[in-house]
Amino acid sequence: MAYLFGVIAFVVALLVSVMLHEAGHFLTAKRFGMKATQFFVGFGPTLWSWGRGETEYGVKALPLGGFVKITGYTPLEPIDPADEPRAFYRQPAARRAAVIVAGVVMNFALAFVLLTVLAMAVGLRTPGTGTTTVDAVSACVPAQIQNPCAAGDPPSPASEAGLRPGDKVISLAGRPVATWEQLRQAIGAQSAGTPVPIVVERGGRRVELRVRPAEVGGGPYLGVTARVTGEGYERLGPVSATAFATESIGRILGAVGAAVADLPAAIPRLFSPERADTPGGQVGSVVGATQVSGQIFSAKDSWRDRIALFLSLVISVNVFLGALNVLPLLPLDGGHLAVLAYERARAWLARIRGLPDPGNVDLAKLLPVTYIAVVLLIGLGVLLILADVFNPLTLPR
Repeated sequence: MAYLFGVIAFVVALLVSVMLHEAGHFLTAKRFGMKATQFFVGFGPTLWSWGRGETEYGVKALPLGGFVKITGYTPLEPIDPADEPRAFYRQPAARRAAVIVAGVVMNFALAFVLLTVLAMAVGLRTPGTGTTTVDAVSACVPAQIQNPCAAGDPPSPASEAGLRPGDKVISLAGRPVATWEQLRQAIGAQSAGTPVPIVVERGGRRVELRVRPAEVGGGPYLGVTARVTGEGYERLGPVSATAFATESIGRILGAVGAAVADLPAAIPRLFSPERADTPGGQVGSVVGATQVSGQIFSAKDSWRDRIALFLSLVISVNVFLGALNVLPLLPLDGGHLAVLAYERARAWLARIRGLPDPGNVDLAKLLPVTYIAVVLLIGLGVLLILADVFNPLTLPR
């Protein structure tokens, strides 16, 4: 039930994000007197709709996006002569640019608001300090660190050695350890497959065991999780929360840029166990994000942890949608903005040369490029959906 709740919560959050994006286009167009005839969430067959004024509002069967139909958004569509003065392409460039970017602005505004709420209401997690006391012992050696145990995975070195939660590690391979960082370094210095002594304090007395590190992700692996002290949440004030939200959007944009740049190189590994090893491999589809949301709510964490992770997921999705839409590719918002910028640059050059304004770009000439972009975007989307179905990403343990 918790997993299903997470799935439903993300679908609702995604629909709200799409509605706000389209509302940005819609409200700005209406504010400038343009005619908007449809405002729909989803694609495909109409489930239900209602009319108010000159606009039809409704919901369609496939919750994979949404759209606003603004009369004359391109000069290619037929327009009633009575609507010509209100057509999008007949409006001043500044107004058209405002309508185009308004959807992206709404995505970033929503991310900013959610980041502020996260900082002020939920709080920011303080990581605390890792100790040498064992909090949990993994039952297996997973294929990747972040993977759960699967059938056929060998038992972890820690479980084979008899380590238990509550054991305090005193030394490993004769090397004394007093902090988690020292223990991590001691583990990293071992050779996989070579047994070494490990001394723990258990029930007030010292016990010496022998552990044989395995190899996971190119390094030695024991299968223990440190007990952390001093962790918790700290709420920020309005000024600090605003600064945090601004910095976080910049940081997420950087991560999105790195992931998108790495995606072509990561495509061959989308269906391999090493998928999540690179930023590009961590890019997922709507299906993958829905799965992650289900994992968040079904995890054995506090409700505060789950809400913080869920908000972070929705924030990241909105920043990603905003960044994706500014790419200068038709039919994305960035493509329309690029066409508008080209029109204005061409008009400026014509004016300084004493020539008449050449007018709107002939979009019919750009249709082949648009079709290629659509095919590539749909193909990438289908590929990511298949990867999320057959090789899903999982939350780090």
